[in-house]
Order: sequence, then structure tokens, then C-alpha cells
Amino acid sequence: MFGWFAALGGTLFADRKRHTQVGLLNRQLRNALEEDALVVLFPEGTSSDGQTVLPFKSPLLEPVTNSGHALSASLIEYYLDDGDVGQELCYWKEMTLLPHLINLLSKRGIKASVLFSEVRQGSLHRKELATHLHSEVLRLKERSISA
Repeated sequence: MFGWFAALGGTLFADRKRHTQVGLLNRQLRNALEEDALVVLFPEGTSSDGQTVLPFKSPLLEPVTNSGHALSASLIEYYLDDGDVGQELCYWKEMTLLPHLINLLSKRGIKASVLFSEVRQGSLHRKELATHLHSEVLRLKERSISA
């Protein structure tokens, strides 16, 4: 049901096991950018407990290389007063949805912080862009820790 609602909102889904769909996804992303749609990409390619920033996958960054579109890096951090974010909020490893949701709904509150940083792109190759964006997110994480 969540996937259905996300699809209605324009979400494009990548099957991590089907590398052959990268071309199709890149065409869809390029079309969205040409229509001036807001595109949000989570380039880690998987989920984690949020303690570290995983390396960024570069193939889906191809549509923005040399495009002139404005880019931003962002960091989303979550906080729980009554639990462990990595184990109770983040959905990763071999977790199953229903028990995870039931536990999540038992929490008194979830706080979130979002930091943004404009990225000067230039004419970077997608792999260079992935490294650059990753560094910027790490910088935002450092800034968040020291705040």
C-alpha cells in the first residue's frame, strides 16, 4: 500500500538487483528534470542504521552531470527519546514491516532534523559527482554533531 501511494506521488523505484534498468530510470529522471520537477535521490543504494554515510552509487546521477540543474546535498537525522534510532526507527537488515511499524507506533515521538547545502556542480563526471556529494553530506553530518 505504501508503494502504491508513493508511485501515485511520482516516485520512481529502482530494483537493486536489476542493473539493466539504469538506462530506463535515467531517461525517466532526465524527463522529470526537463519538466522542472523536483527530484530527490537517495544515492546510498540501500538503507542502514544511520550511524554512517554509506558510499554513494553513481549511475543515477548521470542525468544531472553537465546539465546546469541546481543541486543540493542534504542530511536527514532522526531522534528518539525512548529508543534506539538505528534499531527502532531505521528500516534495514532483515526487518519485517509489520512488527517494525507496530514498535514505531508505540514511540512517544520522533524528532527529525534536515540540513541542506547547495552544491556547485561544474562539469563533473557522475563518479566525481557521487564523491563530491558524499563529502558534502559527511560535512553536514560533522556540522550536525558539533552543533
